[in-house]
Amino acid sequence: MKYQNIIGIDPDAEKSGVAFLETATRKLEVTTLTFPDLLDYLRFSNDRATESGQSLIVIVEAGWMVEKSNYHPFQGHRAEKIARDVGRNHETGRKIAEMCRHWGINVLEHHPLKKMWKGKDGKITHEELAFFTGLSGRTNQESRDAALLAWEYAGFPIRVKVR
Repeated sequence: MKYQNIIGIDPDAEKSGVAFLETATRKLEVTTLTFPDLLDYLRFSNDRATESGQSLIVIVEAGWMVEKSNYHPFQGHRAEKIARDVGRNHETGRKIAEMCRHWGINVLEHHPLKKMWKGKDGKITHEELAFFTGLSGRTNQESRDAALLAWEYAGFPIRVKVR
């Protein structure tokens, strides 16, 4: 089923990346939201879609679906902090999906996308995302990851600039 509205979410314990994609126009909006604000936004978006007779799906990046964990060659407290932060982010994503199901919002927990971009650790850069989406304004890594998730789920073309 094709959805008229797609919300992509890159979950984070502090502020999750959120992208709203209107598929008919390819209009893409990105932001970051705290957990309570994100829940309010999801309910608002679902109510708006329902009132207008449009379909909506929420795509949550599900890092917990990765079978092989990332190895961090750090020692001591740094490795512990990374592990704790990753766990918190995963739990945030699980709770977002749980609340969507509770409210009857279509939700899909999506395996993380392949990191093949020019940014640090293969992450997508603002310039790369803007090239094929037309997105303008400032973005951060969380909002770019959320936008890429929504764009890819919509099946829209992802073009890269060849030098």
